[in-house]
Amino acid sequence: MLWLASCALAAMLSGPAHAAGASRPAAAASQGESAYPPWSRGANDPALRQGLRFTVPGVDDMADFHGSLDHPALVIYVGGNYYFAMAPLVRAFEAEHPRLRGRIFYVTIPPGLLIEAMARGNTFTSGNLTFTVAPDVYAAGLKKVRAQIAAGRLVPPAVPYVSNDLTIMVPAGNPAHITGLRDLGRPGVRLAMPNPAWEGVARQIQMALTKAGGASLERAVYVGKVADGETLLTRIHHRQTPLYLMQGRADAGITWKSEALFQEQVGHPLSHVDIPASENVTAVYAAAVVRGAAHPKAARAWIAFLRSPTALRIFARYGFKPVGPVGRPSHRPESQDSAEHR
Repeated sequence: MLWLASCALAAMLSGPAHAAGASRPAAAASQGESAYPPWSRGANDPALRQGLRFTVPGVDDMADFHGSLDHPALVIYVGGNYYFAMAPLVRAFEAEHPRLRGRIFYVTIPPGLLIEAMARGNTFTSGNLTFTVAPDVYAAGLKKVRAQIAAGRLVPPAVPYVSNDLTIMVPAGNPAHITGLRDLGRPGVRLAMPNPAWEGVARQIQMALTKAGGASLERAVYVGKVADGETLLTRIHHRQTPLYLMQGRADAGITWKSEALFQEQVGHPLSHVDIPASENVTAVYAAAVVRGAAHPKAARAWIAFLRSPTALRIFARYGFKPVGPVGRPSHRPESQDSAEHR
């Protein structure tokens, strides 16, 4: 099941922006909508013919489904932590493979939910829409890709390409004066944190919290603060954390650093606090061809492209670092395969 649309709508209805927006002029209301996904203003849709554009942020949108379902020639299931990089990656790939232009479809939800969709016949339901689209490529954390190869869903090899580190996302100006992970345990600091029940990044965050403040800090954030309402648990981490921060519902949230950099680059009133290497966790991203893929040649071309200089330059805009052929981060060799993407 997908929660994306319902979560965004619930946040809109419960947040202070909704109540205030009812009396604003249309221009101000339109400006307020920019806080809600999909944030791309249509720029992340690779379809050539888009017909009637019917998008109302927070109400009618499909922020993590990209492209046309009309006879795609390449379908990519990719963990959502770099949804913002996919549009420039796809454009650059299409420039090298013009026959695929306008015929790439990709889904950017958490990898665990992508596996659930595969187990359910590659079928999704969001709101009133149900559709089936079978993947050619699956991309996630290196461990998760290797696990799906072992399970028989993917064809070896698992091909790693970039790595990522955690950071603390905060509202612009950092009003809660967050200086590091230990501050997240302070009483009164409200948090937006990925739910361990469906988001694998939560395991990496729990590891980082334990490094910084021991098991007591991890329990404070994920048990005590959840119980008293100071930690909001997300379901679509890469969309909800910045949304909650911009709505004033949270003071901080741990995300991958690339996500924070993207939010700052698009001009949202957000910033981040770096986590030192001694407390951080590195994710290595990898991809593999799906067993029985309808378009294996295009799938292999996409995976090869992810390691190309062109793709790596795009990833670098958001703080990703290249990795070696066995998944070893070039900037921190000891972190090989130490973490997985959601």
